[in-house]
Amino acid sequence: MSFPTELKYTKDHEWAKVDGKTITIGITDHAQKALGDIVYVELPAVGRTLKKHETFGVVESIKAVSDLYSPVAGKVLEVNSSLTDEPARINQDPHKGAWMIKLELTDPASATDLMDAAAYTAYVASLK
Repeated sequence: MSFPTELKYTKDHEWAKVDGKTITIGITDHAQKALGDIVYVELPAVGRTLKKHETFGVVESIKAVSDLYSPVAGKVLEVNSSLTDEPARINQDPHKGAWMIKLELTDPASATDLMDAAAYTAYVASLK
């Protein structure tokens, strides 16, 4: 399992792509594999303000229901509404096409403790 080096990661298995003040967020390949076939996704409303580690939605698979946590503090700019109709896209392309939300970063300090790909890979290996 490999994780794109241009992304940052959390211990909750979310990824974040930082582009200036815009942060794109999704779940990692590790998370989608652990969940199995994803059948439902609930995402927040545009305009909602999230605190770091606040639950922003839910992913449901044939195995489990899992909360989604915001890796940073920010305001929801956009949601990937196509995932509502096709939640299985998360299993197919978790690090690109199946992004979940885009936030406007409101607290730059909240992004400082995100892991790089090497640290996340080591973290995932430590879970086995």
